[in-house]
Order: sequence, then structure tokens, then C-alpha cells
Amino acid sequence: MSHVRRNPEERRRRIIEAACELIPEVGVAGLTHRLVAARAGVPLGATTYYFRSLDELVEAALTAAAEFNTAILHEWGEALATGSDVADTLVRLVGDYLQDHVRMRTWNELYAAGGLRPELRPLARQWSDGLTDLLTRHVGPASARAAAVFIDGALLHALIHDRPIDTATLRRSLSAILGARPA
Repeated sequence: MSHVRRNPEERRRRIIEAACELIPEVGVAGLTHRLVAARAGVPLGATTYYFRSLDELVEAALTAAAEFNTAILHEWGEALATGSDVADTLVRLVGDYLQDHVRMRTWNELYAAGGLRPELRPLARQWSDGLTDLLTRHVGPASARAAAVFIDGALLHALIHDRPIDTATLRRSLSAILGARPA
């Protein structure tokens, strides 16, 4: 009989990935160790071994989601650095982001969790603060903050209306906020 050695880091990673997949489906409030274990394909005891409480598991999953958003902001930074027009580039980036309802539901759950749990607020603020910092390099701090607030609102609007804001509205709004002339 051969002995199969378990990889603890791989198992922990699978548990976090499963929680990340479930959050946009059931929300943070609907997440359970049992659901995560089933999705990860691990025994229920594995989730409680790696994460003693559901709060720890939620925090690990939301940390992974925030890290993913940080990677997206890095990509946006590269696109803005090479784009010829900040408003047009931002309209394209935001428009693409608004097409992904799973990502938006995860973003919404991260924001809601940050609103309810003070220890998660820094994770929730990573997106808006990172976006503001990124845009400040191109348009100054006041316009950058206004654009970040608008984009947050556009994400929520798209989520509750089941469709993204149309490109023309994005362009007019972001151009006005950034002080650019709409194309």
C-alpha cells in the first residue's frame, strides 16, 4: 500500500480558492466551512484545521480577492502609462471590469465586509486607495479621488441593475470628472 503525502500549503491554497469562488455565489454571510470543504474537495476537518474560525477563512479569502484587485490596478497602471488619453483608457478599463459580474459581486462583498468589520476595512480600501493613487499620477489628487468614487458607484450601479453603464455615459462622466473633453 502506498502512502500519499499531503501538501499542507496546497490544501490551504485550495481552501482559500474555494472560499473565493463561493463568496460571489453565496456572499460572505452564506459561507460555511462545509460549503468550502465540498468545493475544495477536502474533508470538513481540513477547513477548521487551517482556519479555526469562519472569520479567519473569510479574511483569508478576502485578502486573496484584494490581492487580485491590486494586480488589476497594476495592469491598469501599465495601460494608463502607455495610453494616449487618460479618460479614454480609463473608460475602456472600467468598461471591461464592469463586464465581470463575478468580480463585481466579490468586490461588493469585500466592501460590505469592510463596512461591518473594522479589521477588514484596510482590505476594502485597497481598491479605492490604490485607484486614487494610480490616477493621481495622471490627473492630480482631487480629480483622482472623484474618479475613484465615481468608479465605485458605477460598479455598484452595474451590480444592482444587472448591466454595466454604457460606454457613452462612462465617457461623459469620467471626462467631466477628469476635466477632459469627451470624444
